[in-house]
Amino acid sequence: MRIDLDSYREILDTLTRNKARSFLTGFGVFWGVFMLIGLMGGGKGLREQLDKTFEGFAQNTVIIGAQQTTKPYKGFRKGRWWSMDYKDIDRLKQRVPELDVVVPMLFSQWGGSNTAYYGDQKTSPRIQGTLPEQAKVIGPKMYYGRYLNDMDIREHRKVCVIGKKIYKDLFKEGGDPCGKKIRVDSTYFEVIGVDYSSSNNVSFNGRAEEQITMPITLMQALFNRGNEVDLIAATGREGVVMSKITDRIRETIARAHYVDPTDEQGALVFNTELIFQMIDNMFKGVNFLIWLVGLGTLLAGAIGVSNIMMVTVRERTTEIGIRRAIGATPKMILSQIISESIVLTLVAGMSGILFGVMILQMLELANTEDGIVNTHFQVNFWTAIFAALVVATVGVLAGLAPAARAMSIKPVDAMRDE
Repeated sequence: MRIDLDSYREILDTLTRNKARSFLTGFGVFWGVFMLIGLMGGGKGLREQLDKTFEGFAQNTVIIGAQQTTKPYKGFRKGRWWSMDYKDIDRLKQRVPELDVVVPMLFSQWGGSNTAYYGDQKTSPRIQGTLPEQAKVIGPKMYYGRYLNDMDIREHRKVCVIGKKIYKDLFKEGGDPCGKKIRVDSTYFEVIGVDYSSSNNVSFNGRAEEQITMPITLMQALFNRGNEVDLIAATGREGVVMSKITDRIRETIARAHYVDPTDEQGALVFNTELIFQMIDNMFKGVNFLIWLVGLGTLLAGAIGVSNIMMVTVRERTTEIGIRRAIGATPKMILSQIISESIVLTLVAGMSGILFGVMILQMLELANTEDGIVNTHFQVNFWTAIFAALVVATVGVLAGLAPAARAMSIKPVDAMRDE
């Protein structure tokens, strides 16, 4: 389809002849493209935020906790409080061989009421004790130093790993704090690492950036907790479906503490596989909804363009008749009407793309911390190209019916039209 400069001028003249009508017609296409780009970018950013929340966290993990029983068992009434102990680690390893890593966790009974000091600076951390294998479950982001190791456990070293907020509160001058000693209440600990895990990441004891992590054996002694364990995190071996062994895990722990093995609330076994499956299914539905809403809105805009072009053809009946009378072929008329439709939809569509990209860029700037973009909301280049192609296709389709109407006009009838 060949369009010369005069044709472009004629198209521009036709579209600007009634500016208000052209604007309102193109707004439907503009809004449809903007909705499609905005929803796709927003959905991408939301998915990235959720992915970062679980970043480094083992997907095949179960969290085991002791809660108030809801069923009576072997002479014990329901409503009894109970607790797990260190022996449960060996029980799980022996009776559930499908498990790979089994890690106990112990938390300070006073939560955030502990106080940590370094010089004149102080902060209120959350204290947790665990084993080095915990790194295989949560995937800490070590900014300085290292995580706990086996020697720390065996030698009961007074060492700790601090979170991002604890580091910034205590070491305001910055720099590597490893080797320096901080005081937690009345006990001194050597800092061996700084964990820069995001505050949005999965954590078992409040926000990761507010935690101080120490060897569980040291915490048991300092806080007089004996062999008590607050939570147990366990990951499955490769290929193991955790939902198939959840009941066996619950039974192993429950029977050792005289808890009904069918008491799912009393002996809590939380399977993270279900969360990841739910997220995947949710975003499949979200993506489908995004395309449904975006393309539906775009289709509504295309119908509006087609209707207005039909009105325009009706108003230009005499003009089209004169063109036919002086030698214009049906192909020329078809080319003119479709070209007008494509130009209108492309201008409106590209404006929608640019406006959508601008809004997404503002969202990215709002999610920037320390000059680093935390969440990317922008659509990629090929998505924008695809959107432009969709707009062009919509323009062609919107112009087909008006073009067919224009081609059907006979010169004689058009000359008689008032």
